Amino acid sequence: MVAAPRLRIRLQFDEGSRLGPGKADLLESIGATGSISAAGREMKMSYTRAWALVEQMNDSFAEPLVASARGGAKGGGAQLTEAGKAVLAEFRALEAAAQAAGDAHIAAITALRKEAPDA
Repeated sequence: MVAAPRLRIRLQFDEGSRLGPGKADLLESIGATGSISAAGREMKMSYTRAWALVEQMNDSFAEPLVASARGGAKGGGAQLTEAGKAVLAEFRALEAAAQAAGDAHIAAITALRKEAPDA
């Protein structure tokens, strides 16, 4: 069975920052794991890359999306702020609304494609 095409949303803001499915997945993973490094591992990216994306997101919004504490004797960790939870929820709602609005168009475009050769 061939997977149906899916719509992917990426917001590009005037100053050049972006928010797309990768950053949303990272936020979701940080929320689930309580750790930027664990979220990065889960997504198969380095801690450095995950941290850089978190910094980009935190710098792009009026309030930070992720709050973090350094490791050490008491341990570190990260959590989504209320702003982070709100941005993630709104982005996921936008994805769902766009997918629902586009389903008929996606089906029509898919019907016009060549059949995939047998594997």
